[in-house]
Amino acid sequence: MYLYFLRHGEADWPDWKKPDDERPLTKSGKKEMREVAKFLARTKAKPSLILTSPLPRAAQTAEIAAEHLKIKCREEKLLAPGFGKRELQRVFEKYPQESLMLVGHEPDFSGAIAALTGASLKLSKAGVALVDVDPLSLKGRLLWLFPPTLAKK
Repeated sequence: MYLYFLRHGEADWPDWKKPDDERPLTKSGKKEMREVAKFLARTKAKPSLILTSPLPRAAQTAEIAAEHLKIKCREEKLLAPGFGKRELQRVFEKYPQESLMLVGHEPDFSGAIAALTGASLKLSKAGVALVDVDPLSLKGRLLWLFPPTLAKK
């Protein structure tokens, strides 16, 4: 199974007074995500389904990706902050597709990729990684990792 990990775009609001879970993407975060989504379309990324954390910044990121990739997007509570190997196993059980795109948060995604592949990495905001995973053994290999700056080139 191919698993795309897409971290949400920039959502840093310096004067944010509401709960952190309500932060949306910034204007610059939306722009960057459109560039990343166009880049993913150029790479012919074709997950069967996009699953997103319920937090607004992730949902907005997933909607932008879904629009450019012309793929359906669904909210999945398992991708909320705190996502780990146990939640990933449940995702595999619920969604037995050939490929999925997960949209969520750090440090959860870097930790999940490390648990699957043994790689030491940090997924940047709006960064994307592709992992080839055996859903039964939860072992995989990192195929690629792109920072959002690559989408601009």
